[in-house]
Amino acid sequence: MLYREDKGGLIAIGQPAHAWLAGQIARAWGNEQFGYFSPYEEVCLAAAQHDIAHAVWETAPALNPHTGRPYSFLDTPQPMRLSIISSASSLEIPQSRYAALLVSMHFTSLYEDFDKPRLAQEPNQDWQAFSDHEYALQQELLNGLRQDPYYSTYAKPEIIARNQKLIRAWDALSLLLCFGRSQPRTIAQVPASTAFTTLTLTPQSEDTTRMTLNPWPFEKKSVTFICEGRRLEQTFTDQDKMRQALTQAPWITLRFQLRPEDA
Repeated sequence: MLYREDKGGLIAIGQPAHAWLAGQIARAWGNEQFGYFSPYEEVCLAAAQHDIAHAVWETAPALNPHTGRPYSFLDTPQPMRLSIISSASSLEIPQSRYAALLVSMHFTSLYEDFDKPRLAQEPNQDWQAFSDHEYALQQELLNGLRQDPYYSTYAKPEIIARNQKLIRAWDALSLLLCFGRSQPRTIAQVPASTAFTTLTLTPQSEDTTRMTLNPWPFEKKSVTFICEGRRLEQTFTDQDKMRQALTQAPWITLRFQLRPEDA
């Protein structure tokens, strides 16, 4: 879960909703400067489902006693976060091995960049077991895909690596849109046609649903994406009351409109 503040108050956005937004970005992505990607459907599926493991948790989220709200992904304790994400790739396998591979690689990439450095001072056997399991699963999936007449072309290391970096970029862009940052933000190491580039997302005004993006990675001259959340106006000391209030909270539909910086 993540939170967005606007003039009306707080909007709670589920991780699966944020992932759906990432999937919409994936489906709109591609032009001469940024190139395209394949296999198209599998990569889009991985983007849209990378937070599939949060779906059940967010039907009855845990209360953060320090904020009086459900834990957001920014303040979720590491053991709780691990218990959620550890099932992501296995949940995706029945839909698509290729998507499951990218989902697994997404989380091990985040682990290497963010969790592993923090855990270096205090080794954690659970996190080590998680990474060992995911790396073994990735190898198993890769072996199977490379032996598959259809997927063997798409299982080449350079194609897999590019697709994984694209999902990370779409994930980051979706998060920035959901958060509604009032200042420009950048996303580095975004794959383009021949190299990597840095995207800059800039609000057009105080309305942070209208943004410019530079350089422009889409075919269309402007794009609109949808995300849903709930207006959560209170804080709580009782977890059951928080859960009940969340299920009864009014829905908010967010429409994000992006255009090129020079449009």
